[in-house]
Amino acid sequence: MTPHAVARRTQRAFDITALTSTAWDLAHPVAIDHDWSGRLAPAHRATRVDLLWNQSALFARFTCAQGEPLVTRAQPDLGAKVMGLWDHDVVEIFIAPDLADPHHYFEFEVAPTGEWLDVELRWFPDRRDSNWAYASAMRTAARVNEDSVIMAMELPWAAFGRTAPSAGERWSCNLFRCVGAGPTRGYLAWRPTHTATPAFHVPQAFAPLHFEA
Repeated sequence: MTPHAVARRTQRAFDITALTSTAWDLAHPVAIDHDWSGRLAPAHRATRVDLLWNQSALFARFTCAQGEPLVTRAQPDLGAKVMGLWDHDVVEIFIAPDLADPHHYFEFEVAPTGEWLDVELRWFPDRRDSNWAYASAMRTAARVNEDSVIMAMELPWAAFGRTAPSAGERWSCNLFRCVGAGPTRGYLAWRPTHTATPAFHVPQAFAPLHFEA
C-alpha cells in the first residue's frame, strides 16, 4: 500500500466534467486495492484515484472497474446533497487540512449518478459530531461505461476555510469505495481501518496527502 498520496499541481484551466482529459495524465495514481480489514480486493473492484490541484481547487478522479450490477438510487437528485448516499455505490475522500489534527476532517462523496454529499466532522473517542449544514460548493461528474465507472470531484479551497496550500505542504486523508450489495458488498479503503466491522471514520488510519509542485 502506498504510504502517502500525492496531488500534482496543474497550471492548466481545469474542467471537472472532462473525465478523460489528458490533464489527468500528470497525476500519480493511488490504488485502492484492499478492503477496510486489509484483505486484498478482487480485480473486478479495482479502483484508481488521480489527484491534481491548482490555485482554485483540489481535483480527484476515481476510475473503478465495475464487474457487477450498479447499486444506485432510482431517482437521482443532483440539486442537493443526498443523505444516505453511502448506502449505494459511492467513492469517498476524507481530508483533514491540519496534519496535526486529523480528528477535524471533511468527507466528500460522489456516486455513479453524479450525486454527491459533503459534511464537516469532528471525531471524539465516544462520538462523532457531523455538521450537515456544511456547504462546500463541491462539483462532481460521473460516467458509466460498459465495465467501468469514472467519478470525479472538484473541491474549492474555500471548502476548507482557507486559500490554496503551498507546494510541499502536507494534509491528511483517506480514500474509499463502497460497491455492491448484500453480504458481498465491498468496503474498500486505501488505508485499511482494521475495525471489527466495516467503518471508515477512523482518523488514526489517515495518511499524508502531499501537494507537489
